Amino acid sequence: MSQGVAVRHNFETAHRLPHLGQSSKCFNLHGHSWTYEVTVASDTVGEDGLVVEFGALKKLLRTWTDVHWDHGAMLGAADPLLSVLSAEGCKVYAFPRWPTVEAVAEELARISTAVLEQCPHAPDARILRVIVQETAVNSAMWGEW
Repeated sequence: MSQGVAVRHNFETAHRLPHLGQSSKCFNLHGHSWTYEVTVASDTVGEDGLVVEFGALKKLLRTWTDVHWDHGAMLGAADPLLSVLSAEGCKVYAFPRWPTVEAVAEELARISTAVLEQCPHAPDARILRVIVQETAVNSAMWGEW
């Protein structure tokens, strides 16, 4: 049987989805109060009795989020606003395609996997799921249901 732990964090970030067209509200640059939950699972625990050390995982994930996303803008690599905002010295994070909530969950899963390797963890610990909530009623998940 697997065991798991989860950490949560929040951040404030703008994004836009111009590929949806001007008839979509998401065409416009807008912000959300995002929250996420990263779940780490393992079929065993380490010699220290842990799936992963909470303190290290929380610190590294929160630091990454705060440095790269909080109070910035997430834009697609093809978005013309990317160069404009960057030239103004704004914090901008470029997604290969578009920063949909699904893409944010996938990117956070990639980041979480790299962060997990920097933390004391059980030998078979893995990122089981990432849930990203962009509004009180909209969320996306990467990983196992």
